[in-house]
Amino acid sequence: MEGRDFASPPSGEGPPTDAARPSETLKLAVRRARLDDAERTKVIAELRGAEIARLEMLRDEILPVAAEIPADVDLFDIGLAATERPRLFIDMIGFIEMGHDRRTYRFIQDTRLGRVVIAESERVEPIVDAVSDYIARRLIEREKALAADGTLERAARGYAETQGKIAARHEPSLAAGKPAKKPRPIGRLFAFIVDLLGSLLLCALLALGAFTAWKYADTLWLARHGWH
Repeated sequence: MEGRDFASPPSGEGPPTDAARPSETLKLAVRRARLDDAERTKVIAELRGAEIARLEMLRDEILPVAAEIPADVDLFDIGLAATERPRLFIDMIGFIEMGHDRRTYRFIQDTRLGRVVIAESERVEPIVDAVSDYIARRLIEREKALAADGTLERAARGYAETQGKIAARHEPSLAAGKPAKKPRPIGRLFAFIVDLLGSLLLCALLALGAFTAWKYADTLWLARHGWH
């Protein structure tokens, strides 16, 4: 009888061991986590649906403005992207999304220096006005860019024609089978002046194009910072 531990219950008797308790606790924790995740997913889906509904309402107000855009202008494409973060796109760099409160419209433009908030309001009307102004500015910028491209193209064409005429003067003359006469000094001087003037004209037009581009970039910078 000596050495027997009377505190230990016989085999098969006494309370259950604690080996199963952590497993049961984990199952309960997993069950609670699943319930919480389901509730959270439901809330997120409801909020996302509310954002999409608000953006659809804004899109219906913007579409009449977009209908007035000339048919040959392909800069704008009004469309709602119902992604995880719904957005109403005006063009490739301008879009509208809802703020953190899910009630405020935020009109944002992507630029080389980052994103700029053009307008922000809980009402539809100020955002529609901001979009109208944005479309008008983009149309004017397009017209200026096309005008600058046309000016540079005409300058390049004129320069090429001038160079062609100068080269033609140096070709052998075939008239009356007589050998071509060497250009006189005054002719060479005139050709040099024409060539110089053509080069100066091209440089001036290129400078004009660069100045126009700089003004355009400066206008965008001022618009981003709210200066007029």
